[in-house]
Amino acid sequence: MYLLLLGLAIFIGIHLLPSCSGLRRDIVGRLGEKTYKMVFAVIAVIGIVITTIGKTHAPFIQVWEPPFWGRDASYVIMLFAFVLVTAAYLPSNIRRFTRHPMLWGVVLWSIAHLLSKGDAAAMILFVAIGLFALFDMVSSNIRGARLATEKLSINRDLTVILIGAATYFVVLT
Repeated sequence: MYLLLLGLAIFIGIHLLPSCSGLRRDIVGRLGEKTYKMVFAVIAVIGIVITTIGKTHAPFIQVWEPPFWGRDASYVIMLFAFVLVTAAYLPSNIRRFTRHPMLWGVVLWSIAHLLSKGDAAAMILFVAIGLFALFDMVSSNIRGARLATEKLSINRDLTVILIGAATYFVVLT
């Protein structure tokens, strides 16, 4: 369980840097933007790897019994999560309705997994990442995140939906 907590601390900790604009600015000033992004990415990946190893090796401690419908609901919720994460990287009208499609996708991912898993390690992982995503939305809004205003072709939305759904089904199989 310690590795899971360490990995989460590393992953979430590095992702807190943008919330501390003065600290981020100082680090970028010393390293340069390109090096900062590379170091950020490496540390984030290290956090993910340690989190994954920690989750895999964590003892199974049943905390609650997920509802009988939780697993089925998680499949539906995850489809929407994949579409939202796709919308974070491809232009579409979805950004006219939310400033944070990736973070909403992460929140849905967390909820979906909490509905189908009831062990302590899963709860720690999915609650921590879900709460961090909500915090990051608020933090980004405070720093000036805005909704997109440009109306794009419906074809852009269909492309995002199709790519998100296709990716979901590839991961599912």
